[in-house]
Amino acid sequence: MESDLPLSADTFPRLLLHHEQVRGHRVALREKNLGIWRCWTWREVGREVRELAAGLHALGLERGRHVAVIGENRPRLYFSLLATQSLGAVPVPLYQDAVATEWVPVFAEAQIEFAIAEDQEQVDKLLEIRAQCPTLRHILYDDPRGLRRYHEPGLAPCESAAASGRVLLLQDPGLVERHIALGRGDDPAALFYTSGTTGRPKGVVQVHAALIERSLACTAMEGLTDREEVLAYLPLAWIGQAIFSFAQALVTGYAVNCPESPSTVMNDLREIGPTYFFAPPRVFEAMLTQVMIRMEDACLLKRRMFDHFIGVARGVGKLRLEGKRLAVVDRLQSAIGDLLVYGPVRNMLGLSRARIAYTAGEAIGPDLFVFFRSIGVNLKQLYGSTETSVFVCVQPDGEVRPDTVGPPVAGVQIRIADNGEVLVRSAGLLREYYRDPQATAQVKDSEGWFHTGDAGLLDARGHLKILDRAADVGRLADGSLFAPRFLENKLKFSPYIKEAVAFGQGRDRVCAFLNIDYEAVGNWAERRGLSYGGYLDLVGRTEVLDLVAECVARVNADLATDPQLAGTQIRRFVVLHKELDPDDGELTRTRKVRRRFIADKYRELVDALFDGRAEQAVSTEVRYEDGHSGTIFATLTLREASFFGEVPDAA
Repeated sequence: MESDLPLSADTFPRLLLHHEQVRGHRVALREKNLGIWRCWTWREVGREVRELAAGLHALGLERGRHVAVIGENRPRLYFSLLATQSLGAVPVPLYQDAVATEWVPVFAEAQIEFAIAEDQEQVDKLLEIRAQCPTLRHILYDDPRGLRRYHEPGLAPCESAAASGRVLLLQDPGLVERHIALGRGDDPAALFYTSGTTGRPKGVVQVHAALIERSLACTAMEGLTDREEVLAYLPLAWIGQAIFSFAQALVTGYAVNCPESPSTVMNDLREIGPTYFFAPPRVFEAMLTQVMIRMEDACLLKRRMFDHFIGVARGVGKLRLEGKRLAVVDRLQSAIGDLLVYGPVRNMLGLSRARIAYTAGEAIGPDLFVFFRSIGVNLKQLYGSTETSVFVCVQPDGEVRPDTVGPPVAGVQIRIADNGEVLVRSAGLLREYYRDPQATAQVKDSEGWFHTGDAGLLDARGHLKILDRAADVGRLADGSLFAPRFLENKLKFSPYIKEAVAFGQGRDRVCAFLNIDYEAVGNWAERRGLSYGGYLDLVGRTEVLDLVAECVARVNADLATDPQLAGTQIRRFVVLHKELDPDDGELTRTRKVRRRFIADKYRELVDALFDGRAEQAVSTEVRYEDGHSGTIFATLTLREASFFGEVPDAA
C-alpha cells in the first residue's frame, strides 16, 4: 500500500488530524465492556483527544513535561497518549503490573507531574508512593469504580478534566490545533523504559519521526491497509504494543481492539479475528499448551487424527520452508488436514483471519515456530528493540526460516562487529537514554551505529541469525558452544514446561532450573487421579518429576542428533518450588528471564546441581499481589536427565 499521508503529518497528533479528514467515519477503536463492543470513529477519537488535551492544559500541563500513563489497554489511555503529545508533553507508559516502588525511580528521574491511571488499583499504588514523588501534582483516573470516597489533592476522574476541556474549547476552539502546530518530527514522542534484563531499566527517548518512519517502512513492506484489525492486549509500556496498537495504527489508519480484561483475551481474540497479529513467544507457547490440553481431553480417534495430520504438517511445512515442490499426495493430505485439523485449530486460537503474525521480544523456539507455520499461520520473526523502534529485520513472505529473523527492513543497515555483536544504523534509533549521556555513548557510537548487545551473524542470503545475548553466549569447560536461550526455548516447547533457565558457562556440563506449566500439569495430574494442594505440592510429586524428566529426555535426544550441540544436553535439572515472577525480580515485566539475578539468588541451588547432590533445602523470599512479603521453605529433589551419545556426523 502506498501511503496517503501528507509530508506535514510528521507527528502523531497531526496523523490523527489527517485520519479525521480522510476516514473520519471509519472505526478507529473498539473496547469490549460487559460483553458488548463499543466503537469510536476517527472523528470521535479526535473529539475525545481535544477535550482531554484542553483539560490537561487547564490543569497546567506544559510542553516538554512528562505524563505517566498506567493501565491495561483502554481507549481513554490511548486518548491520553495523544492528548499529552498534542500539548507537546511526553507520555511515559509504565507497566501496570509493577509494584508501586518500581515506579519511584522513574517518577524521580523524569520529574513526572501528571499521572493518568486506569482504575482504583493503579490509583492506590500511586497514592502509596506519592510522598516519595514530590513532583506528582495530578492523578487522573479512567474507571471511577471504588474511588467515590477518595478525597486526595489533585485526584480527579479523566471525565472531569475532559468536561473542563469542553468548556475551554467553547471559548477557544482552536486551542489544541495551535499546540499541535508547534510540534515537530524531532520532538520526543514518548519515554519508554527498557525491561532491565541485564541491569537497571533506562529511559529511551524516541521521537515522532523515528517511530513514524519505521512504521511506514513495515507498512509498505507488508502491504498493510486501513482495513486491518489488531488486538491490543499487551502492556502499553512495551515498545511492541506501542508500535502495533498506536504508531502503526496512526500511520496506517487501521482499527485497534481492546479486550474486556486479561482473562478474556482468548475469547475476544476469537471474536475479533485480527488480520494483523503480534505476540511474544510466551503467548504462542500458551496457545500451544491450550491446544495440547484440549487434545489430551479428546477421544482416542481425535487424538490419533490430530497426531497424524500434525506429522503431515511438519513434513510439508519443512518442505515449504526449504522452497521444495510438494508431491500430489502431500498437497492432498494438507488439504484434508486443513479441513479436519489445521482450520479448526486456527479458529480455536482466533487466528483464522490472520494474514500476518509476528513474534518478537526474544527468540522463539524453532519447534514452536514450525508448529504454527505448519498449521497455516503466516508467522514471521521480527527483530528489533525499544532503542531501534522495533523494525530492524522482518522475514519477507517466501523467505521465512526458523533459524533467522530475516534481512534488514528498508532503511536499516546492519554490521557484525569483530566480537560478533550486531550493530544497527537507521532513522529509527533512539535519540538518547534520558539523562544518561554515559549509557547513550556506550551504545551509540560516533558513526551512528547502535550496539545491540546481541550476538549474531549474516548468512549468505543476507538474513540475520541471532544466537543469544552477546553477554550470555559462552563455552563449556571443553570448549563447546553454550547458548542458554536456545536450550531454554527447546525445553519450553513442551506444554508442561513454562520457564527454563540453563546454566553451564565454564562448567563441565549443562544444568537447568525448570518451572512447570501449572494449568497443563494440573490437568495432566487430574486425569490420572493425582491429588495436590497447590503448586508446591504438585511439583513435589514423583509422578510430575518423572513427567518433566521425559520432556527433558526428548530435548536431549534431539540435541544428540547435532554434533555441535550434543555436548550441551541437560545433565541435571530441578523443578523450582515457585514460579519465576517479575515481582520477585526473576523476570522482567516483559517476562524475559533475568539469568544473572536468578543465578545469584539461587546460588546454593545452582551449586547443588553441579555438585551432584540429590536434595537441597531452600528458603525464598516472595512478594504477594497485595504487596506483602513472605518466605517459602522447601526441600527440592535434584534429578539426573537421560543423556544420549553423540550421533556421528554422516559425512
